[in-house]
Amino acid sequence: MILTEPEYFDIMRQGLWISVMISTPILAVALIVGLIVGLFQALTSIQEMTLTFVPKVAAMLAVFWISMSFMSRSLIEFWSGEIIPMIAGA
Repeated sequence: MILTEPEYFDIMRQGLWISVMISTPILAVALIVGLIVGLFQALTSIQEMTLTFVPKVAAMLAVFWISMSFMSRSLIEFWSGEIIPMIAGA
């Protein structure tokens, strides 16, 4: 099966949207934790680089672990609904 240009761009648009939906929780938590730590550093005049890095990574890992089922389900639905039928020619 040969894809037409609109079909190709539609698949690409769906793939990009899935990647945005999957990355949003992790990036939002990194932004919020970074803002909170930055405010804490500004209020206390503590300028330690590891103070920003460690809480951000810990929060991102926690959110990744919590939202892993959502991410897996989204990717499986995209692949089984769009990509695999396209490869199989259905």
